[in-house]
Amino acid sequence: MANYLKDELRGFVPKEQADEIIRKVARGSSVIRLSRVEPMMSDTKKIPVMTSGAGAYWVGEGQRISTSGATWIFPELHAKKLGVIIPVTKEKLSDSTIDVFAELKDSISEAFHESFDAAALFGYNSPFATNIMSAVNENGAVIKADSENFDLAASDVMAKVEEAGYDVDGFAAKIGVKNYLRKLRDSNGAPIFVPSTDQNELYGQPIEFVRNGAWRSDQAELIAGEWRYSLVGICDDIEYEILTEATLQGTLDPDGKPLSLAEQDMVAVKATMRIAYLCVKPEAFAALVPDAAKIPDTTLSALTIGSLSLVPEFSAEITEYETETSNSSDVITATASAAESGATVEIKNGGTVVESGSEATWSIGENTVAIKVTNGKYNKTYTVTVTKG
Repeated sequence: MANYLKDELRGFVPKEQADEIIRKVARGSSVIRLSRVEPMMSDTKKIPVMTSGAGAYWVGEGQRISTSGATWIFPELHAKKLGVIIPVTKEKLSDSTIDVFAELKDSISEAFHESFDAAALFGYNSPFATNIMSAVNENGAVIKADSENFDLAASDVMAKVEEAGYDVDGFAAKIGVKNYLRKLRDSNGAPIFVPSTDQNELYGQPIEFVRNGAWRSDQAELIAGEWRYSLVGICDDIEYEILTEATLQGTLDPDGKPLSLAEQDMVAVKATMRIAYLCVKPEAFAALVPDAAKIPDTTLSALTIGSLSLVPEFSAEITEYETETSNSSDVITATASAAESGATVEIKNGGTVVESGSEATWSIGENTVAIKVTNGKYNKTYTVTVTKG
């Protein structure tokens, strides 16, 4: 028997539709197409990554074979919830969940892969601890764009990766560089760029053109790297919730006001998937950038919850922490400072805004503190779980 939205206002998207949405996200995301992708059964997963292989040795007759161990690291993926809200007519409540999500799957998947690529590539509205362009900028692995010698500039980007001991196995680029690429020829006059209906190639390696709105042209024109050190984790279920009374701040009605579902006699479908991203070898990437490229700093320079000890110890690049308190007064001061003077910091204890340096009240059990750093169009969120005994 079919489930109807009016009877099931929240739950999981039917598996057939959820699988199709995830497939569409994977096809539409340039980062996912290039990266190493791992399925996730929970919100965390350790991934073995070999950074150097075992050696082979010449062996004489009767001699013992020498051995050497491969070097492994075990980075941990942390899945984050990515959500989209789509207003629909109230009549949709009388449709089955299968029919509704069959109709909405394209809109949902497009919103998911655009937001994910923007976060993984540029740190835009990102909950992740790492992104590729931040890694590139921190390592100084950038080459200034040269429209007249694009092939040489692209080769210099590859050299940046190779100088660090890695091999370029793929590129991500804005779609606007196609014009330069089509004109490139090798010494024999053969095209360097090979377009294809399925997979384009540059210098014999796949190149993905980010056409989903996620690319930030002010930050980069092309990114090269050894993408096996770019990790993506995907959980295979998608949750939904039907909103009936909400006001959607990011969606405007014909009068230019935030859309009120009740006033417009509409409902909204909220869908959330869980996805993780981690760049485990920042030095394995380099970028071709415009002259004025600079990603705003969205890190914290300091974070304290009273005199409590954060676990792990505070670092600007670590975004998740835990701590404990038994403070009988229930009041502890929360303080956070942005690394760049132009950035703003917002602290929330649950849903309550807390001014930096002021006292916050904690409840028994777990309290989630979110510290959001905003710098221009970019932001990063740190979280601290404060457990009160």
